[in-house]
Amino acid sequence: MRELISGSQAIVRGAIDSGCDFFAGYPITPATDILLYMIRELPKVGGVAIQAEDEIASMGFCIGAAMTGKRVLTATSGPGISLYSENIGLAIMGEVPMVIVDVQRSGPATGGATTVGQGDIQFLRWGTSGGYPVIVLSPTNALECYSLTCKAFDLAERFRIPVFLATDKETALTLMTVEVEEYEHISVRTRSSAPRDSKYIPYGVNKPDGVPLFSPIGGEHITRFTTSTHDENGHLTKHLEKVRKLNERLAAKVEDHVDEISLIKSDIQANAPTLLISYGVTSRAVEEAVAIGRKNGRLVSSLIIYSLWPVPLKQIMAALRGVKKVIVPELNLGQYRLEVERLTPEGVEVVGINRVDGELISPEEILERGGIL
Repeated sequence: MRELISGSQAIVRGAIDSGCDFFAGYPITPATDILLYMIRELPKVGGVAIQAEDEIASMGFCIGAAMTGKRVLTATSGPGISLYSENIGLAIMGEVPMVIVDVQRSGPATGGATTVGQGDIQFLRWGTSGGYPVIVLSPTNALECYSLTCKAFDLAERFRIPVFLATDKETALTLMTVEVEEYEHISVRTRSSAPRDSKYIPYGVNKPDGVPLFSPIGGEHITRFTTSTHDENGHLTKHLEKVRKLNERLAAKVEDHVDEISLIKSDIQANAPTLLISYGVTSRAVEEAVAIGRKNGRLVSSLIIYSLWPVPLKQIMAALRGVKKVIVPELNLGQYRLEVERLTPEGVEVVGINRVDGELISPEEILERGGIL
């Protein structure tokens, strides 16, 4: 059976199928559809959907709901992510599981509200104080919007961290025909909670990359939640060793598990001198360009990256072996190309194909500018 569905609808379906029971957001093009669909659909399954007074309040509502046991989603675009930033830092410090959808549009500032872009890629990683890692997934079509939304909820529970879904105006708003049986549902683990009869330590862990347990809902544990540097009991502290352990653990619980988080699609052709690395909506043009190139006798490989952050180092470095040229198409001025360049061996040419005029990169543009024709 087939159906016509947009990326936004697929995200909402994936969230509800993942047990999402709370949403808060504020209207912003091109993410408003997710807000409207959640307001319509979430109450049908017993959830709560709120249009907050602004983006700052939306994040505040979501953090509060998540820490009281709700499975939480919010959605915005680039200017909204800017307003989310302070509370994203709070979610990192307080170790709050939640999913944040960024439907990217052309920037900076108000930019082109109705034009596509991929300009938030570095901002999603580095947009909060301290520079602590987050997880960012990037779908290329509606089916992946569904599956990666499910995956985002699972990773949020696994690592107690905000997980971003970096999509874009075209992927979110364009209707596409899909085979219903091709939806890939990824099960979301239940929240890890301490035993009710245990001595509860809110941020207690037994290893340097550990993820603390929640207090069970309805339990009698005392739980402290703060935006400031704290010890394992949630008390503010300046104790050097405790500060070091906390900050190193917030990084290690993500960075030490890159292999567990990494998601890629590899299409490597033996002895191919050219490798295309892409993500998001540009990957669709890349796949078409690869098919045309091979039809014309060209040896060319591709690597689609679904987990942008943390960078899937091993997979990128493996794909780079033996190539002479790497092509990175992006709807920005070369943001993820920076990550590819630092991993590329000396002597390998890295070519960026970039558009920031609000239009998509075509397969023909990739073939011509990448020298594959």
